[in-house]
Amino acid sequence: MSAVELYTKGARVWLPDPDVVWRGAELLEDYKEAPCKLKVHYEEGEISLQDLHLHQKLAKETESVIDIKDKTKLPHLRNPDILIGENDLTSLSYLNEPEVLYNLKVRFEERNIIYTYCGIVLVAINPYEQLDIYNNDIIQAYSGQDMGAMDPHIYAVAEEAYKRMSRFEQNQSIIVSGESGAGKTVSAKYAMRYFAMVGGSQAETQVEKKVLASNPIMEAIGNAKTTRNDNSSRFGKYIEISFSKSNEIVGAHMRTYLLEKSRVVFQAKDERNYHVFYQLCASRELPELKKFGLMPAEKFYYTSQGKNPVIDGVDDEKEYRTTKEAMKMLGLSEKDINMIFQIFSAVLHFGNVKINEKDGESSEMAPKDPSVGIACKLFGVDESQMRTWICNKKITTVGETLTKPLTAAQASFAQDALSKCIYSKLFDWIVTQINKALVSQTKLHRFIGVLDIYGFETFQINSFEQFCINYANEKLQQIFNMHVFKLEQEEYVKEAIEWSFIDYYDNQPCIDLIEAKLGILDLLDEECKVPNGSDKNWCQKLYGKHLKHSHFQKPKIGMESFIILHFADKVTYTAKGFLDKNRDAVSEEHVNIMKASEYELVAELFADLESDADASKGRVQALQSGPKGTSKKMRKTVGSQFRESLFLLMTTLNSTSPHYIRCIKPNDLKAAFEFEPKRAVEQLRACGVLETIRISAAGFPSRWTYPEFFQRYRVLAISKDINRKDFRKSCQNVLPKLIQDPDKYRFGKTKIFFRAGQVAYLEKLRADKLRACGIMIQKHVRGWLMKNKYQKLRISVLGVQRYGRGLLARRYAQHLRETRAATTIQKHWRGYKTRKSFNRIQKAVVKLQSVIRGYFGRKDFKRRLYEHKTTIIQARVRAYLARRQYKRVIYGVVKIQGHFKRRKAKAELRQLKIEAKSMDHMKNVNKGLENKIIQLQQQLDSKKKVSTDVIHKQEETIKQLETEKEKLLITASEAAKASNKVTELEEELARLRKELEQERGEKQDLISEKQLLKNKYDKEVGQLQSENVKIKAELDESNRKLKEQSKIATVAAGGDQQKWEEQKLQFLSDMESERQHHQRLVKEHNRLLQRFENMQGEMQMLTSPTGHKRTPSDISMISLESVSPDDKKDDGEEGEKEDQGYGTEKKKRQAPVPPSASSMEKVMKEATAEKTDKEKLPKVPEAGIDVGLMLKLQNKVKSLEKERDQLRAKLEGLEEEMKQGTGAFSESAFTTLKQQSRNSGVDLDKSTLKTRSLLAESKAYDSLKMQELENENDKLKRECAKLMESIAKTTNFNKGGKTTAAGKEFLDQFEAMTDELERRREECLQLRALLAEKSISTHSVAKQSYGGQDNIVNEDNELTMAYKSQRDIIRLLENQLQKAEGELKKKVGDYDAEVKELRKENDKQHKLIQQSLSMTPDAKIEATMQHEITRLTSENLDLREVIDKQADQIRKLKKMLKVYAKRMKDGEAAEIQAELEKEETKSVENVAQIKHRERNYMGMLEYKKEDEGPLIKVLILDLKPKVTSAFLPGLPAYLLFMCVRHTDYINDDEKVRSFLTSTINGIKKVVKKHHDDLERVTLWLANTCRFLHTLKQYSGEKQFQTENTPRQNEHCLRNFDLAEYRQVFSDLAVWIYQTLIKLMEATIQPSIVSAVLEHEAIAGLTGSKPSGLRGRSSSRAEDTPEHSLDTLMKSMNQFVRTLTQHAVDPELIKQIFRQLYYFLGASALNNLLLRKDMCNWSKGMQIRYNLSHLEQWLRDNKLQESGAGNTLEPIVQASQLLQARKTDADVDSVYEMCSKLTAPQIVKILNLYTPVDEFEERVPISFIRKIQQKLKERDHVETSLLMDLKFSYSVTFPFNPSKIALESIDIPEQLHLGNLVTRS
Repeated sequence: MSAVELYTKGARVWLPDPDVVWRGAELLEDYKEAPCKLKVHYEEGEISLQDLHLHQKLAKETESVIDIKDKTKLPHLRNPDILIGENDLTSLSYLNEPEVLYNLKVRFEERNIIYTYCGIVLVAINPYEQLDIYNNDIIQAYSGQDMGAMDPHIYAVAEEAYKRMSRFEQNQSIIVSGESGAGKTVSAKYAMRYFAMVGGSQAETQVEKKVLASNPIMEAIGNAKTTRNDNSSRFGKYIEISFSKSNEIVGAHMRTYLLEKSRVVFQAKDERNYHVFYQLCASRELPELKKFGLMPAEKFYYTSQGKNPVIDGVDDEKEYRTTKEAMKMLGLSEKDINMIFQIFSAVLHFGNVKINEKDGESSEMAPKDPSVGIACKLFGVDESQMRTWICNKKITTVGETLTKPLTAAQASFAQDALSKCIYSKLFDWIVTQINKALVSQTKLHRFIGVLDIYGFETFQINSFEQFCINYANEKLQQIFNMHVFKLEQEEYVKEAIEWSFIDYYDNQPCIDLIEAKLGILDLLDEECKVPNGSDKNWCQKLYGKHLKHSHFQKPKIGMESFIILHFADKVTYTAKGFLDKNRDAVSEEHVNIMKASEYELVAELFADLESDADASKGRVQALQSGPKGTSKKMRKTVGSQFRESLFLLMTTLNSTSPHYIRCIKPNDLKAAFEFEPKRAVEQLRACGVLETIRISAAGFPSRWTYPEFFQRYRVLAISKDINRKDFRKSCQNVLPKLIQDPDKYRFGKTKIFFRAGQVAYLEKLRADKLRACGIMIQKHVRGWLMKNKYQKLRISVLGVQRYGRGLLARRYAQHLRETRAATTIQKHWRGYKTRKSFNRIQKAVVKLQSVIRGYFGRKDFKRRLYEHKTTIIQARVRAYLARRQYKRVIYGVVKIQGHFKRRKAKAELRQLKIEAKSMDHMKNVNKGLENKIIQLQQQLDSKKKVSTDVIHKQEETIKQLETEKEKLLITASEAAKASNKVTELEEELARLRKELEQERGEKQDLISEKQLLKNKYDKEVGQLQSENVKIKAELDESNRKLKEQSKIATVAAGGDQQKWEEQKLQFLSDMESERQHHQRLVKEHNRLLQRFENMQGEMQMLTSPTGHKRTPSDISMISLESVSPDDKKDDGEEGEKEDQGYGTEKKKRQAPVPPSASSMEKVMKEATAEKTDKEKLPKVPEAGIDVGLMLKLQNKVKSLEKERDQLRAKLEGLEEEMKQGTGAFSESAFTTLKQQSRNSGVDLDKSTLKTRSLLAESKAYDSLKMQELENENDKLKRECAKLMESIAKTTNFNKGGKTTAAGKEFLDQFEAMTDELERRREECLQLRALLAEKSISTHSVAKQSYGGQDNIVNEDNELTMAYKSQRDIIRLLENQLQKAEGELKKKVGDYDAEVKELRKENDKQHKLIQQSLSMTPDAKIEATMQHEITRLTSENLDLREVIDKQADQIRKLKKMLKVYAKRMKDGEAAEIQAELEKEETKSVENVAQIKHRERNYMGMLEYKKEDEGPLIKVLILDLKPKVTSAFLPGLPAYLLFMCVRHTDYINDDEKVRSFLTSTINGIKKVVKKHHDDLERVTLWLANTCRFLHTLKQYSGEKQFQTENTPRQNEHCLRNFDLAEYRQVFSDLAVWIYQTLIKLMEATIQPSIVSAVLEHEAIAGLTGSKPSGLRGRSSSRAEDTPEHSLDTLMKSMNQFVRTLTQHAVDPELIKQIFRQLYYFLGASALNNLLLRKDMCNWSKGMQIRYNLSHLEQWLRDNKLQESGAGNTLEPIVQASQLLQARKTDADVDSVYEMCSKLTAPQIVKILNLYTPVDEFEERVPISFIRKIQQKLKERDHVETSLLMDLKFSYSVTFPFNPSKIALESIDIPEQLHLGNLVTRS
């Protein structure tokens, strides 16, 4: 259509407005040709109350004139009202900015909908209010649904990503962006929550919980309150959620970007620092935080700058607990958590440090400022060093070190820089720990990434942070544009339509401007490297390089700013601060101070931090102490790091399928559901939503399928163009006649594509046609109605007039008569009434006065009397209460003292008993060791004497060193300022001296202990050999006893094995802790080393009188490097060279640098370790300390330490080989070799021993085998000892003060086993030692006598023969040992049950004791009485059960006697005799088989015990439903019961128990195996119920015999009471019922929505509307089967047919369909509440019609009384609500009609209600508000939106007896039971 046809009078357009952005108007005249002027009328209805304050002239300006200069400048056309409020913005006919803005506003303000699609983008508007749309029910509703089938939601996007990942095996990304306060963090959190729910694994790890637990931690340390948002993320993050091949979450990984470090030290007004600081301050009273010295947030500088430390509705103390619990969930230890909070607290205290100006050019910290000490203590650093280097800076050049003082401003800057660095490092460390906790332990298959990143930002002042943020958004926008373009073109190719290339904005030039070679970032990094670089110089370079670039501009004013034209807006950046922020420099001195922290975590944060290369003026790079050529690399700048991380992010996103969520902030006041158009349109332009609209509008945005287009617009077609069999041909015939321009549409394979505006034009044509038809119909109908109405009115008026006039005349005459009579009566009556009233009032007043006066007198008297009595009572009562309170307190105190003393006395008595027992045991065990202890004591005394002499010598050496130290102190008198430091060094020296002495003592102790252990070992070997014979006999006896109890010992093996595994894990954990301890010691050593270096630098600065110090010229530089006499000699030679002036070698040697920290440390160690002082220390000049002396001491310390390490290594190696026995030689051989090496004066180390052992390896191979057996025996011995100890602790073999027989036997056998194991072990050890010694001695003999030829020694293979015989003996012993071990395990199992019972009783008693101890005396007494009452009650109940059982037994016996008596009369004596014989022998084979006539069958099936399995298999496992369909209903149940009857008949309780257990297991097995087979599950539900009813019917209980025949009563069970099994079968039936319900629900679920909601059975009534049909879901499965109402009905008919075929009880069938109908109605209603396209009048009519079919189906199947129809009431009322009138007058009727719907459901439906045609009216907002107020009057207000799909009604099984006699049941031949059972 042309513009002349579109822009006609009455056309609605959008006009720009400076305040509300766009304003709706209507043309008052037709548009002809440009240029022209048009009159317009503004529509006031489009201006909301919230917008009126933005434009005060809106109320006055109703008409205006617009100037149209060009045809391209025509205003935007508006969409018809029917398209307003669409779910997808791209489905609008006119795609433009004002329509997008208006549509979002309507959905947000009027309908309170926050989510809207815009093509592939989900637009999310922050409601600033908690909405109930994120619970688990909503997640379940969106799970498995297509994206376009439900209303827009973040869960729909998450489900789309999850389905694409699972179906197409593609990694996915969800990109969440928006400005601060738009809700990015919350959106990302809900997306992660969705993945955690749908991807939750069943494993015990519950990784999804850890993924969600990372959110509160990251919010605490990375989020803060800003003026725009109370929980603003101040960093970007990308979380990859990893999934396994089964699509379950297995791990996650997080990457962070550009943390806002400046917020740590500065906050604007009304803003806060990071949440964690306020959480700590709010929780400062907790015990674990008191030691940090925290104060309220207002008293810390870093948290009080915003002047608003509180967030409304947020409890910081509660948030602290949440953060701490999340840290624990992620595996952080309590120590790490406390250390994290300690560092955060230290940062707060460090911010309170005051820096004062000093002497103009220098500064200092306040001397008495307590914050410095607290911060340094919490950091674990030296306070004096911190005070020094915060206010000074060290500059090191070649040959000298300068210390430059800093001004107060510079020192404050350095203070803030260090605080930011610490926070940033800790932030990164926490992220690393989170990633470690979330790392996957299984193989990763695919992942879904969630990117929460800042949106495009532009402020009045834009700095480096905004530059990086906008740079990142440029990259993201580029990916976004390419993805949108790609999807648009793919759709055209798929439909095979002709299309031209769509042009879209490409921001690659802007990206090149920033990141290309010599771009902005490159020039910034280059300027950071320049020594005199500045922001201004960098800005000038930008002007010179990029001024001609199309995206770069120079501002008109100022030379320190520049302009970049981004995709969203033009942004002016201020260059000030760019260089400093890009460098992010921290002083090297500060880093060294933090490295020297005594806390491991603080030092770890700075462990890998490289020193910054500060290129500022006056500073050069620090001199490297390492070798030449190993200089440090330049540290990466922030810009380069951000560029690299952004490149990795883009690479990841490009490899995934992206999904976009754009968060919009509706207003700056954080007001709920208020929409400011100006703020919204700025964000829409910045986030790419309008770009999506532009790309869509450039192509074919509107798309319709052929059937739906024909259904909608067939009113515009003529009959000859319609072909109902081919919708495509009909559309091709109609559309060219409606739209003349063929370029405005395209015919695809399945859809018609329209240009922008064409659908609106078609809607206009359709509305005009319908309007014309409506007018014609209205004209004729109204004329006919008015004629009829006039005639009826005329007749009625004439009749009314006639009767009315007569009536009025009669009424007037009557009125005159009545008036005269009334006047006379009134005269007399009024006089009488007045006199009577006066007399009555006079009497009443007199009487009232007398009564009142008397009343007040009596009241006053009573009051005074009451007060007097009250005073007396109060005095007595108060005295009584005081006395009673005093007595109660005295009694309580005495009671508590008594309890406390009694408990303490009991504890002491218990302890004394334990000690007495342990001492007696030790005395008995160690009687033979007293002489050994005396000998060891004598040897220890001798060793002590030797060590005392060594200590005396060391003390003499120390005294000499102290004398020399005093001399050094005298010579260093000029260094008075450093005296305190020297004292500290002396203390450190003394500490190191003590450590060395302690280590030497420990070494001597280890050597002596090793010798003692060896002697003890040799003696014990002799004793054990002597006991060998005795133990062997005891072992044989124990083997015999263990064989007798082998049956019951297997059970305990599992528990003991578990204990052994736990002990093994404990051992591994101990080893891990030892390794960590060693690493901590290494880190502690590095920390001390760093601390010495810091102290050295500080000493150097303090000893310099001028603020900086040159190194002393009298100490050679070479002395710093020489550690040997040769080096010293070289020094002398170099000293002879001639001095040629400053800078020569001599001068260089005379300018030494201070000694390193390592050399200082080694000098101090040498001072304590040197045994003799052979050299006199020369005096040093007064200028400093003699470094040469320190280096000499260092050299000696080196040698001593080397010696010590070698000795320690030898000792550890020898001990390890002795303990493990894994070496290649025996202990005796080892001793021999060691002694030989000592005699020869050669050190025996590990390498020597291994070399010698290799010589004997070939001969000692057999000894290794023996050694392995010995190790195994030793292991078994230890395990047996542990087992014995465990059993002794947990088992009480003493009952009544005497040892039980089982306990005694167990202990005897265990001791015998232990002795035998010890004997075998000693034999193995002896053989191993003999073999090893023999191999060594053989080698020595061969060496002495045969010239080293070992083969001659064993020439006749006598050693081989001896080895074989010994090997046979060992194998025999090994077999015996294994046998004994197995028997021991079996033996232990006998006591496992007793141990468990005792444990339970012990735990119970322990709990009772603990509970008793915590009670008051009164409560204890009450609890004791309660416990005694409970015990007596339980005993009474047990006795009553025994009595009941005996009574039942008596009753059964009487019944049996009666039966026997009756049968005796009937001549069945032989049968009774046979039965009695069966009972005596308990054997089925011995029963005499008596044949009966057919008429005397007893209704039993006899089977053999061994045939039980095949019988169960035939009747249950292999029984097919098709076979049973021809049988008697319930036949398997009858046959099973007949088998039970036979077991009852022969009174075999074991057989019946086995048979019933097999039956239950068989039914469970077949139902589990065929859980998806409807007929199989129904078959066994029916048979289980029938078997249950049969058990009741033949139980013999009177309540179940009312309908039995006499013959059936005779068949009742006589011997067994199966009531307990009836309960088991009832539970089994419930389980099968639930399985059947789940199967049926899964069957009908795909058909519910299509059958109830989408099925359109009423002809001519359609609920569709021009939605555009853009195909929201790209993950929709192909070839999805179509479902309809007929499909659902077929499924329901199949259910009824199956249930009836298998004779399921009618009552149970009703319960099944009631549950199914509830599920059906709930599913339909939940789907309706989440689908806007279903909420209209036409759809309500269709739904009600579809539901009527379901109700009719119930009536047809006679199920209307089951209550199933009532379960449909919620969905029925929802359909009625859609059809009802919705005016203010209908509020009460709607309220009464929707009694089964909850308030949120009603409001949701009204908000979603959308008219399909223009003739329908929208729901007024006032109506919704009134409904909400009315709903509040309900008694029980439910807040749930969705119905619970998992709700289930309780199931019952009413008793249904059978009329079928058991004796009349025949066994079908198809079952093949002839060989298994015999009918009797």
